[in-house]
Parts: sequence; structure tokens; C-alpha cells
Amino acid sequence: MNFNMKSSIAVKLLLGAASVLALSSCQDFLTADPVNKISAENFFRTESDLEIYSNGLIEAYRPSGETVGKGDNYTDLICTQTSTDFYRPGIWNSVKQTGWAVGDWKGIRRVNKMIEGIEKNRSLFKDEVANHYLGVARFWRAYFYFSKVKTFSNVPWIDHVVNVDDPILTAGRDDRELVMHNVLEDLKFASENMSADLKTYSGVINKYVALAFMSRVCLYEGSFRKYHTVNPATNNAWSGQYESSDDFFNAAATAAKSVIDSKEFSLVTGSPVSVADGKEVASLYDNIWRSTDFGKSQEAIWTAEYEGGDLNVYNELTWVVNSSTYDQKAAPTKNLVRMFLNLDGTPAKPDVSVTKEFDNKDWRLFNTVHGPGHLYTTLAGESVPKKLNFTYTFSGYQFRKWSQEKEENYSKGRNDNDIPILRYAEVLLNYAEAKAELGQIDETIWNETVGELRKRAGVKNIYPASAGYVEDAWLKSYYGDPALSNTMLEIRRERVTELICENLRASDLSRWACQNLIVDRGTDNSGWMGIYVTADEYKNGIQFNGETYKFNASKVSQFAYKTGTSTADQNLTLSEGDHGYLIYNYRLEWNDRDYVRPIPSTALTKNPNLGQNYGWED
Repeated sequence: MNFNMKSSIAVKLLLGAASVLALSSCQDFLTADPVNKISAENFFRTESDLEIYSNGLIEAYRPSGETVGKGDNYTDLICTQTSTDFYRPGIWNSVKQTGWAVGDWKGIRRVNKMIEGIEKNRSLFKDEVANHYLGVARFWRAYFYFSKVKTFSNVPWIDHVVNVDDPILTAGRDDRELVMHNVLEDLKFASENMSADLKTYSGVINKYVALAFMSRVCLYEGSFRKYHTVNPATNNAWSGQYESSDDFFNAAATAAKSVIDSKEFSLVTGSPVSVADGKEVASLYDNIWRSTDFGKSQEAIWTAEYEGGDLNVYNELTWVVNSSTYDQKAAPTKNLVRMFLNLDGTPAKPDVSVTKEFDNKDWRLFNTVHGPGHLYTTLAGESVPKKLNFTYTFSGYQFRKWSQEKEENYSKGRNDNDIPILRYAEVLLNYAEAKAELGQIDETIWNETVGELRKRAGVKNIYPASAGYVEDAWLKSYYGDPALSNTMLEIRRERVTELICENLRASDLSRWACQNLIVDRGTDNSGWMGIYVTADEYKNGIQFNGETYKFNASKVSQFAYKTGTSTADQNLTLSEGDHGYLIYNYRLEWNDRDYVRPIPSTALTKNPNLGQNYGWED
């Protein structure tokens, strides 16, 4: 069984031709709400039934390329035209909150239906078949519940198909510690019972998807328990009735190590950049971030795959970062760029012009952010230097990650590059961080994880506990936690430089209890910090890829920035008046209650026993 976006349409046609009745039954099961439309005995009777139902779950719930590629937009390191209302002062409340409607719980109902159906018909299946598909169902249940816990913390645990008279409909919520204990049990079952046969189960939920996801989930919860002294839903200290933070760290490390030891996966390798006639023409990162075949690579564990042509299945990420009218004009900030090390492994220097700060840097910077020497293909098919376009960005930087540099895609959603949901690089970093949190990391583990990622990025690998390490005072001050070791800080850096724009930054900030950085942003909440402009550049313009970019030109065009002195929201200023950092002024708001969302007022009206999360009471 091989299921991906490239073949999803073909799969639908094939399934329809092969078994119209079975597919119809599957759709009934998937949409049954709130009562059963057909009984489990009438559907979950063959392996084909289970495969059809499992493919339906992937089609309905697998994250899209846009979900992954845009998932870090409202964080500390990415500037957007406007922010989400959740961080804007005085806007968010329980009336605006969603996520508790019938449809928001349908996924859990669907997998519980699958579990009950398999158990009722278990005698019809070989044990390995039944257990594999039970693992698929329990993976998805853990997947859905992990999202709900991150949003609301305490939620009701539902492990059966709910009928209209079920008492759980008027019950209160279960404690987060119980829910996450059950999530861990589901992931353990899935990883121990699902097939590891990647030839048969490529592109679908398999043993390694479960293990990789388990390493992500357990690292999150272990960190959350460590860096948050209370459950934010209640403001009460953790009870310790179930797993401790170290238990979760151990589970994360074990799951990640199982993936590593399997030898089924490895990093995509090669030259960080290839140059012909003095111009960059290709990079190993093109084989990761802009590849149409990344899903077939050894680094891919779970991928959203795309293909144009007759299938006409695309994502919109090139359009998103190359448009002055579509989406949020998401752009890198100075703080993001500063995370990238020099090639000799030392920290970047501040106050460096955008024309110079790519020099001798981690090659991932060059492949993540648009810099000097980048090319794009025009509508006429010519390969020419890509200009800056200040109508696309309020920070002066532009993203390159995920962008297929073809002008024809700059104004329409025609990307056919694969977007990884889980990749081996993350597993390596999950393992390194879990071992560091347990106090068990050493130079060998560092070299096998972070060291390997820096090696392929062209960065000199220096173990932070070694004599050759140069401490980054800026990085330490950015996170503001004196208890963090240099090793832990460097792992956090690596999660940015390797994984930015992969829908992990907000979760990282939440679990580390530093989500306030989304508001502070290194500017004390004045806004997002962009490029550094020298006094000469402010006066005479910036030279970049053969174009001069003026400030305060008589006519503001795509090649000019209009700065002023007003610090009102959505105005541009320079930190020192006629030079300094470009600031896109935009004030936000943060309260510690924001580590969880409020329970929606609509849900509380129907069931007051749910109770409101701490700090969100009206």
C-alpha cells in the first residue's frame, strides 16, 4: 500500500472502480455523526475494508503543505503584515474561540469506530493485520488528542463511540496528565504493532511514522512539564500521578533512537551549494525544500507530496512568499537570520548589512532566506538574478525555503514540491534534546545528531562543552534563562536553522515556557526587527543583485522603503533614525494564561461541567 498526494486522485478512482459498495460504507462510517449509520460488523470485515478506511483518514487529516510551510508564521522569528487576533491586545475571548464543535471531535469518533470494528471482527483477521490497523487507529487518536491538549490542556478522554445518551456528553474534562498518559499508551501500541515494511506501507501510517511522531510528542510533553510548574488549565501543580517529565524524555529518546537504529533513514547529503560561472545553480537543499521527489528520499518519514500535470495537485508556498497581495507577506526577521552561525562555527556579528551577512555563513541561511546571487526563472525562461521586492516584506528579508523560483508561480498556487511532515533531521534533534534534558548527552551523541546537520550545512562542528566553543551571549540573552547550558542553547538554535517554516516553532516556544518571545521579539514589544541599514545605505540606497534600493524615495515603488518617525502599528522606522535596524512597528499582548486557549463559550453553554481554563473566566 502506497498512498500520497501524487497518487491520491488515482487511488480514489481505483478504489471507486474496485469496490463502490465498500467505499460508500467507508464514507458512511467516516461521516457518522452523532449516531451510527451502519454497524461495524457490516464493514470492518476484510483487510481491504481496513485499507480503504485508513486511506480515508489520511485523505481527511494529513497536514497540507500550507499547514506545514506557514505553521511558524505567527511566531517570534517571522514578520507578518498583521498578527493573529490571539496576540493582539484586548481581542481574544471564549466567544471567539473555536475547536469544540461536533466536527472538531469527528476524527476521534472515526478512529474509535475503527477500533471497535476491528475488535468485533478480530477473528476474521490474522493477528498481524488486526494489530497493524489497530495501530493506525491509535496513532490517529494520539494525533488528534495531542493537538487538543496543546490547545486546551484538560480535555475529555473518549475511547469509545459516543451515542446521543452517553453520560460523557455532560461530564467534565479529564486531567491533562491522564490524557497524555493515554496518548503515550496509544503511541506505544502503534509503534510496537504497526508494520515496518516500507515497501508495502510507504506513504501511509507505519511503524516509523509512529516512532517519529512519538519522539515529537514526548519531547513536547516532557519539556512542558519541566518548564511549566503548573497545569495551565487549572493553575495547579502537576500531580505526578502518571508519567514525569523525565519519563517523557526517556520515551522521546527511545522512540528517536529506534528510528536511528533501524538504518532505514539517513540525511540527504551532497554539496551545500553548487556554483557555475560564479553563480549558484543548485544545492543539496533543493533536494529537500524544493524537490518534487523528496517523499522518495531516505530522509522522508511522512510527506505531503504534490504533482501537477494531469493530477493537478499543488501547494501555494511559492505564491505565499512572492506576493504583495496574497496572504500575510511572511518574512524572516533579523533575529532569525542571526541564529545562523558562521562557517567556522562562531556566532554571527550584529549590525551587518543585508548585502554582507550571507558571507561565510551556514549554507542553510542562503537556502532559507533570499540573498545575493540568487537566481529565478522568468516567464521567458531566462535565469536571472532575483531582486528584492519590498512590497513582499516588511522586514527587508524574503523567504526562499519552499519557494520554487519560477516567475510563473509567483502569482498562483502551482508548487509541485513535496513538503515533509516528519523528516529524519527532526528525529536527530529530538534525540539530542531529550538526551540533553536527561543529562545524558555527550560528544558522541552530539556529533551523530547536531554535528551531522552542521556538517552538511558546511558549518564547523564544535561541541559546546569543548574548549574550542565560542559562547553566544546574544543567544543566551534572547532566551533569558541563565539555567540553560550552552549545549541546550545550541540545540535550540539548531531547531531554528534546520526546522524553521516546518510548523514547530510555536510548539517549541510553548513547551519551553517562552512563548512571550512572540510578543517581545527582541524589540521589547515594539515590533519585528528587520535588516540593518547603515547611514550610507539610508542616504544612497542598498546595492543588491544589481539593483539600488532607495529609502524615502520621491515615489515609493517595489524598490523603495518609506520610513518615518511614527511608531504606530504598521509603520516602518529605523532604530537610530537615519540608520539602524528596520522596525515594523506592531504591538502585541501576552499573558501567561495564553499557554492554553479558553474553552469556547458555545461549548460551555451546552455543557457547563466542562469548566473554563484558568485566567479565561469571564
